[in-house]
Amino acid sequence: MTTTLAIGHLTKRYRGGVLANDNICLDVGAGEVFGLLGPNGAGKTTVVGQVLGLVRPTSGTIAIDGDDVVRHPALARRLCSYQPQASVPVDGVTPTQAICLAGRIRGGTRSAVQTRADELIGSLDLDEWRSKRSPLSGGVARLVAFCMAAVVPGRVVILDEPTNDIDPLRRKLLWGQVRRLADEGAAVLLVTHNVLEAERCVDRLAIIDHGRVLASGTPAALKEQLGASLRVELVVEPGAGVPELPALLADPVVQGHRLLAEVALARAGDAVAWALDMRDQGRLAEFSVGPASLEDVYVRQVATGDGSAARLG
Repeated sequence: MTTTLAIGHLTKRYRGGVLANDNICLDVGAGEVFGLLGPNGAGKTTVVGQVLGLVRPTSGTIAIDGDDVVRHPALARRLCSYQPQASVPVDGVTPTQAICLAGRIRGGTRSAVQTRADELIGSLDLDEWRSKRSPLSGGVARLVAFCMAAVVPGRVVILDEPTNDIDPLRRKLLWGQVRRLADEGAAVLLVTHNVLEAERCVDRLAIIDHGRVLASGTPAALKEQLGASLRVELVVEPGAGVPELPALLADPVVQGHRLLAEVALARAGDAVAWALDMRDQGRLAEFSVGPASLEDVYVRQVATGDGSAARLG
């Protein structure tokens, strides 16, 4: 895999001493969907701003196809296409006009842009809105913004929370188009906190919090890091308090009324029996036992947040 976007030891410290990014190292290859996961305020947006040449790093390097885009920020904006997290204002024009305008600005020919715009609108089931000038709903506006980024994609395509406000059916269609961008050679940087969806779409990912990369690798490699056969999820009844856990439930992490823990495969039956008893006593609202997921890795990394980085796979 050829590296398209290379980020080396990227650090951004704002006036007043606020450290937004701390020694971040990432690489995204051509044909790859790379997920940048983290909670709000983790530093994801600052990374994106620096890649786009809108924010200058305090230190570190950013290269696209080997070109230094810190020294040449205008080159970054030419080589990247971007769907921002905030809605793109398209009032006064139709979705078709907005998409075609974006494509023409990015250098596409009139006929090629029109053909690609029609293709995107059809593939995302937007035909009923293609010629409407009235204000669009949040989900439709998000899909139009994606089309504006994808109509003439850059070498790097940056998508910031692309599925916000989108209904489940069109969300599935959108993920198919994200995959297609990578399959056709773009390096896709997907910024999101939707871990469950990211697991189905990304080739590799990095979990970032407090400006640092806590873990990175393939979803499979990161799940192996947990080292447990099964995970247990408990939802505590409001007001009941977290019950005392048996020793067979290891490394518990509490998030409000929700608790995640690990259990050895041989003790899964004992864990279910204990959880059933707790539910009968009114202590648990529900529970589940199943294989570890990427969400488990994410929750545990962000919950511990000790800044220890692991690179896997």
